[in-house]
Amino acid sequence: MAPPPPPVEIPFASRDAAWVSTPSAPDAWGGPRTGSEATLSDRVVSYRIQARLDPEKHTVDGQQQLTWRNRSDRPVSAVFLHLYLNAFEGEGSTFFTERRTLAAHGGSRGTDTVKKGEWGYIDLGDVEQDGAPLKWRYVHPDGGPETDHTVVRVDLAQPVPAGASVTLDMNFHSQLPRVIERTGYVGRFHLVAQWFPKIGVLELPGERGATEPRWNVHEFHFNSEFYADFGEYDVRMTLPKDYVVGAVGEQQGEPTPEGNELTWHFIQGDVHDFAWMAAPGYATLDGEYTGPGSPKVKVRVIYPPEYEASAAPALKASLDSLAYFSSTLGPYPYKTLTAIIPPFNATEAGGMEYPTFFTADSYRKVAPKTLDEFLLDFVTIHEFGHGYFYGLLASNEFEEPMLDEGLNEYWDDRMLRERNQSVYLTTPLWKFFGVEAPIAPFQLERMLARLRRPADPLGQNAWNRLSSANYATVYSRTATAMHDLEERLGKDVMEKAFRQYYATWHFRHPSIADLQATLSDVSGKPEVVAQVFNQFVFGTDRIDDRVSDIVSEEVLPLAGTVVKDGRRGEVDGESIDASVEKQRADWKKAHKDAAPGTGPFPWKTTVTVWRDGARVPQTLKVTFMDGSERTVRWDDDRRWARFTFTGSVRAKSAELDPERKIYLDLDKLNDSRTVEENHAASRRWGSDFAALLQGLYALLGTL
Repeated sequence: MAPPPPPVEIPFASRDAAWVSTPSAPDAWGGPRTGSEATLSDRVVSYRIQARLDPEKHTVDGQQQLTWRNRSDRPVSAVFLHLYLNAFEGEGSTFFTERRTLAAHGGSRGTDTVKKGEWGYIDLGDVEQDGAPLKWRYVHPDGGPETDHTVVRVDLAQPVPAGASVTLDMNFHSQLPRVIERTGYVGRFHLVAQWFPKIGVLELPGERGATEPRWNVHEFHFNSEFYADFGEYDVRMTLPKDYVVGAVGEQQGEPTPEGNELTWHFIQGDVHDFAWMAAPGYATLDGEYTGPGSPKVKVRVIYPPEYEASAAPALKASLDSLAYFSSTLGPYPYKTLTAIIPPFNATEAGGMEYPTFFTADSYRKVAPKTLDEFLLDFVTIHEFGHGYFYGLLASNEFEEPMLDEGLNEYWDDRMLRERNQSVYLTTPLWKFFGVEAPIAPFQLERMLARLRRPADPLGQNAWNRLSSANYATVYSRTATAMHDLEERLGKDVMEKAFRQYYATWHFRHPSIADLQATLSDVSGKPEVVAQVFNQFVFGTDRIDDRVSDIVSEEVLPLAGTVVKDGRRGEVDGESIDASVEKQRADWKKAHKDAAPGTGPFPWKTTVTVWRDGARVPQTLKVTFMDGSERTVRWDDDRRWARFTFTGSVRAKSAELDPERKIYLDLDKLNDSRTVEENHAASRRWGSDFAALLQGLYALLGTL
């Protein structure tokens, strides 16, 4: 009998993979989850981990049993594991190599200097398959430097047949870094994340644009986050008795004593990552959420005593987020939610998300109507929201970060809008002088979106970016683009579309093409959706429409020759002027209370508009001296257009986008123009500045 043919080598996803333009197959990832299945997700992998934290050395020693199912139609002879912590082992990693370029001019997190003894790494030890030792080696799917060790290839002793599973036993030693980005320690506080060997995703044809099986297992890039299969985590952590612990999932009973240590046990199914924190002296604040379609959710905030003021606001924002996301997207399906307030000097540990578990911001005082109050609220809402767009929808944050960071930012802003919550760009000191400066959340997003010269399409991957500052527009420019799309489709239609997107794709892995298809189908306006996606998701278009000129003049008799009663005569300027003056005088006598801008002659108003960027449907509104208004649509490819209005009243002003629907327009100041100069704005700001100076002088006078 002939031996079976050797397994076909399965390629990597492209090192430059970005947005997907072909919708996934209807049965991708096993098809939509109906809720009648035995498990919430199609569990591809399971992890059983026993870990021991040494809080003095900031290390974790672990034994891991990983069981993975081969979903493909062919045998698999090698699997690939992420060793994320090796991003922090030295300056030769892909992470640090890219940091030197992308963060060269600031505007990024993760830029702290690493001092001696503060590096982090993960050493993979023995790996076995059914007792047989396996060989492994570092690989570079994205062509990164040889000194990057964030991905390994493990050659199996026996291939995994199609549809079968393999179990690998391994041990590892993780040295946590002092917090650089997203993980690590500060003092005795430990955020243990990206800490264990984690298998990559084997994508099949029809999934996220794949045409053949491929391993999606990118190196740990500077701007990128993560992507993984759904599965089950069963994790035991042993550490000193005086430590407080929070983690992904449900705690299994009380911790088990082992001498001067305790072993904590957490289990969570239908998630794709696991992280935990441990620190002594922390306190907890508990709440509970109940809502239609959700189990009873135990909500816990874990915080250091110095930031007690942050605990209650974080708990309220968590509960409010549970209610809003559950009602607008779909019910929260898990039984726990844990929020961590990082300690002093651990800023880079804040603002990070994992399934059922996230870190928020930290403030000693949370004064009302200040930037601190807003940031604590917003970061809590944002990190919770990742539980949907990163967690339940499981977007590929390497290749399509817009689907997580951008869509989440948009939905966060919608929640703030529903709460009538403004952003107060001020501090207690500035409030003392009467400076509050409230601004709507979507207005703040457009201010941060770098609309003048977008460097990268929103659909670009996380690492092929001009800079980290430009990568940040994934948040703000996506939120702004979705806001403008909502204005064109309708608020209710947009919400219906996103509910359908969630219903179809939760516990799967949608692509940008799947998002576009859902928006098109639900709205019934694929051409509108396509225009927005082509301009901003797949392109770097900008919008800048402006009113360049408005002229409103009386329509007076014209000089020249005329034919009257069969005879040609001449009308000269002097006779016209005399006639005009007489008609004006007679009209004034007959209309002593006439409103400004009216008279015996009609008025002709000409408005010229310019398009200095991409085409977008516009409304032009002309307001007249008597308060009446006329509007016209401008929705064509002309670079400029001229509109004429004739009536009995002189025009006062012309304005594009009078309802303020187009936030992607980079300069809203040139959207309007008046017939006569108007100095109201300069007078207002001058008065405000004078008031501020008076306050400062009054303060100086008390010293």
